[in-house]
Amino acid sequence: MTHPILHRRTLLASLGGLTLAGCSSETASAGDPRFADSPFRRLTEAQWRARLPDLSYAVLREEATERPYSSPLDDESRTGTFLCRGCELPLFDSRWKYDSRTGWPSFWDVMSRNIGTKTDWLIGVPRTEYHCARCLGHQGHVFNDGPRPTGKRYCNNGVALTFRPA
Repeated sequence: MTHPILHRRTLLASLGGLTLAGCSSETASAGDPRFADSPFRRLTEAQWRARLPDLSYAVLREEATERPYSSPLDDESRTGTFLCRGCELPLFDSRWKYDSRTGWPSFWDVMSRNIGTKTDWLIGVPRTEYHCARCLGHQGHVFNDGPRPTGKRYCNNGVALTFRPA
């Protein structure tokens, strides 16, 4: 069955055969001490698989990327909060969402205490990957081409989020 998702290996192959060894990213660190004892940090991969839909698992746990324009959250415009799909930690206020025309839900700000970052070399150039600080689930990448006031674009996988209306 074909999923509307881009796995890291598929992306590598489409980028001219770059090898995993040459483009691996750093491992997400345990990071924030507030979440060191989180039960989400103790879940096994089998428990994550049982907890998440296949596409969400691939993104959150394997750092895959959903296909652009495949997430209904790209068009979500109600007032509320976007939460990590893995553990429901709040990540974005709906006031920070904007249409980046990239096909993924995008935000110009983030609840910075609730994310961690690492350098991702997957495509051969450094990018900043961000993940949930509590469960370490991959969310997306942040770029410096967003709107004011931050100039940031947090480009998020919709399957890595849930939305809670106000």
